[in-house]
Amino acid sequence: MKTSKKIKNGVRLIHLWLGLFSGVIVMIISLTGCMYVFESDIRTYLQKEYAYVPVCNQTPASLAALLHDMSKIAPGKKITGIEINHTAPNATVAFSAGKGNVYYLDPYNGRLVKKAGKDYLLTIREIHTSLLMGETGKFIIRWSVVIFVIMLISGLILWFPGQVRLIRQALTIKWEGSFKRVNYDLHNVVGFYASGILLVISLSGLYFGFKEVRTAVSFFSGSKLTEGKKAEPAIKPEIIEAIPERYGKMYADAVSLYPGAELTTLTIRKDGNIRLRLNYASSWERKRNTFFYNADNGQLISSKLYKDYTRADVIEAANYDLHTGQIFGLFGKIVATIISLISASLPVTGFIIWLKKGKKKKKNAHRIKA
Repeated sequence: MKTSKKIKNGVRLIHLWLGLFSGVIVMIISLTGCMYVFESDIRTYLQKEYAYVPVCNQTPASLAALLHDMSKIAPGKKITGIEINHTAPNATVAFSAGKGNVYYLDPYNGRLVKKAGKDYLLTIREIHTSLLMGETGKFIIRWSVVIFVIMLISGLILWFPGQVRLIRQALTIKWEGSFKRVNYDLHNVVGFYASGILLVISLSGLYFGFKEVRTAVSFFSGSKLTEGKKAEPAIKPEIIEAIPERYGKMYADAVSLYPGAELTTLTIRKDGNIRLRLNYASSWERKRNTFFYNADNGQLISSKLYKDYTRADVIEAANYDLHTGQIFGLFGKIVATIISLISASLPVTGFIIWLKKGKKKKKNAHRIKA
């Protein structure tokens, strides 16, 4: 019995000091994650005035033609990304260029519909993943999530009542109690109810941050993450000097060979190569065909098709939607939002518990001296 009490006291100390150490970071991660859950819905609402143009009885312009138009609209600006929505022929084509600027062009004639500044949703995501501090911030975020997982497990140990008859009490909030009691129950009881989903969200977040987690998932799935199939080098590669025609050919070849995509994204990566993704309608894991090209000559380097996914690839493809609750549709996003708000509240209620206990100890010490 004494050993059990000692263990629980040790767990309580670990839970307390890890909470005090990481509380602010956990709040930031939780609140920004909560705001980003409905990212696609927010974008749809904010961009409704320029996401589409009136339907025109003509064929949309080629990507090469739109790139030429873009070079006139923003001369000297280096294009870093292109997004093409295939769900409607009158959807504007988004070109990312310069420092956070996005240009939305009419798909029929290349006319500039809207120039938007840096997307605040991307800023929220950067805070969520790196605290706007680059690699240092990513390191802090990664290990704060590890600490949070430890706290969730230690919290479950502390929650479990010593006697079976007290379980019902441990599952209910005593709303008629004092502020101190209600705050304790909010931390203890609500934390217990949210802990299962929070563990899933946290562990899926660790999947992004640690290669070791991805390796472990691959091991338990009995398969490996694939890097894709390397392309056979062309004997006489066709060199296309002009960027518009080069990018246009990449895009035209990909959508011709693999039709039916809802969204195409073309990204110029930091390593200088180009990644082209065809995103298809999906229910669970994200279905994507991904292609990598040499930016200098437009030759295909490698490709990864969703039809060739291993079990590990399927888990990776589903992880983002699992992390954000989108895998369960609107219901999942609502639950993820509520759970994220609870997560943000736990450091606050926990800090108040610690503060109240500290004041009580001082008062008792003062009484003893008196």
